[in-house]
Amino acid sequence: MGHVDVAGVRYQLPDGRVLLDDVSFRVGEGAKVALVGANGAGKTTLLRIVTGELTPHAGAVTRSGGLGVMRQHVGEGATTVAELLLSVAPPRVRAAAAEVERLELRLMDTDDEATQLKYASALAEYADAGGYDLEVAWDSCCTTALGLSFDRAKYRSLGTLSGGEQKRLVLEYLLAGPDQVLLLDEPDNYLDVPGKMWLEERIRESSKTILFISHDRELLSNTATRIVTVELSSGGSGAGNSTWTHPAGFGSYHQARRERFARFEELTKRWDEEHAKLRAQMLMYKQKSAYNSDMASRYRAAQTRLHKFEEAGPPIEQPREQQVTMRLRGGRTGKRAVVCEDLELDGLMRPFDLEVWYGERVAVLGSNGSGKSHFLRLLAAGGTRPEAEHLPVEDIEIAPVAHAGTAKLGARVRPGWFVQTHAHPELVGRTLLEILHRGDAGVDGRGRTGMGREQASRVLDRYELAHAAEQTFDSLSGGQQARFQILLLELSGATLLLLDEPTDNLDVESAEALEAGLATYDGTVLAVTHDRWFAASFDRFVVFGADGAVYESPEPVWDETRVERAR
Repeated sequence: MGHVDVAGVRYQLPDGRVLLDDVSFRVGEGAKVALVGANGAGKTTLLRIVTGELTPHAGAVTRSGGLGVMRQHVGEGATTVAELLLSVAPPRVRAAAAEVERLELRLMDTDDEATQLKYASALAEYADAGGYDLEVAWDSCCTTALGLSFDRAKYRSLGTLSGGEQKRLVLEYLLAGPDQVLLLDEPDNYLDVPGKMWLEERIRESSKTILFISHDRELLSNTATRIVTVELSSGGSGAGNSTWTHPAGFGSYHQARRERFARFEELTKRWDEEHAKLRAQMLMYKQKSAYNSDMASRYRAAQTRLHKFEEAGPPIEQPREQQVTMRLRGGRTGKRAVVCEDLELDGLMRPFDLEVWYGERVAVLGSNGSGKSHFLRLLAAGGTRPEAEHLPVEDIEIAPVAHAGTAKLGARVRPGWFVQTHAHPELVGRTLLEILHRGDAGVDGRGRTGMGREQASRVLDRYELAHAAEQTFDSLSGGQQARFQILLLELSGATLLLLDEPTDNLDVESAEALEAGLATYDGTVLAVTHDRWFAASFDRFVVFGADGAVYESPEPVWDETRVERAR
């Protein structure tokens, strides 16, 4: 068994700003602790401090048990399956494997006795470090995740594996491997819903100590035994973000958080009341001492009490609660927003019919590669034969989608498209203020009108992007890009929102803000999603089956066995 103890950690960025301050929490033996917080709050930095990759400027991290780490981008720096698995192996095994490889290359040029002896010694060290034992575990992981033995898979290029396959392979190893403490940075990213369900089950069953970052509310609800929140600083001089630990699961997290902020407000209110009382008393004695010298001593005593009270400050500094407010507007359209007749996307699905009515919320579900994103892209371009009123609200080029049959948009339906990959070449190299200031309205009046810099700053502030106003779109984090895309949709006047995995990179608060915005949106929504929590708020569920069939289900369908039962 192992544990992690973080005590009073402080970390400054290279520019001198304090990112983390007085961060303290404990992950006990066998605990499953989720690390949550706003995008950019410092969660990944905190994990890097726990691993020892970064050194804190104050405080300490202690831990016991072997440490297994899965980074957010698991394949970074690796080119083959063997290199990927080695990247998450214990340091001694990695060092021994590197030495074996170095000497093997040297033997190709210099096959002398000295090099052979060094090579034999390196093989012995690899064995002593547990390398061959790990290869047995890797064989099991490759067979389970890829359907191939390690010997057959080890030289396979990572480019032939999807992001989900890479994560599944690493997770198979870490959850079955020797390390007793696991640090997992967004382990659910790129996994489809059956993969997420598998991960939930493995985390619950594991006896290991696990600290993980995730924004998936269903996974948090089903696995976390406690929640550590990286809270935003209120902005005091030199203040950094700190942490608060909720000692229970995600089910009671929101209520506990509301009660926590209510207590802060009550303490602040009491402090303000006492401060006002002491100040009023000091001013009273000041006035009286002006014409009564006997009051001078009382005036000085009142000054001293007020000074000491102000010097001590409020009982505790209140963290800043992230406030993302999305005001999606839309507008009235014809009764039928989308009509598909014998629609078939080439090579992806069989012909199907679909009618979507004004105001409906339709979740588009199915496995990766089933054609969901292509379907949204076809509608984003205005359908089969788009009329002028059906062209996208933004002046962008959308690649055509080969199809048979027809997809039509209804009267006054103007599509606005959220791109899963955040690929917006028209925004690259431009700052957020510049994009909002210039707008993108064309000569025909379509598109988003520009706005003054002050108004643009206020709008960015509603999306917690004011601090990034002078950054270019491509320099933002994934979560920030997602929020900015939604902001552009808000300003566009779109009456049909086509959302492709909109919550993938959003933190919990932003995902909930999007749900609140969609609840008041006056228009129609079609969303491709693997987010089970997000999908639960939709009215209809259209499933793109793995066999090419497209059909409706009365409830969300996430795996093939349930697909067959639903049909």
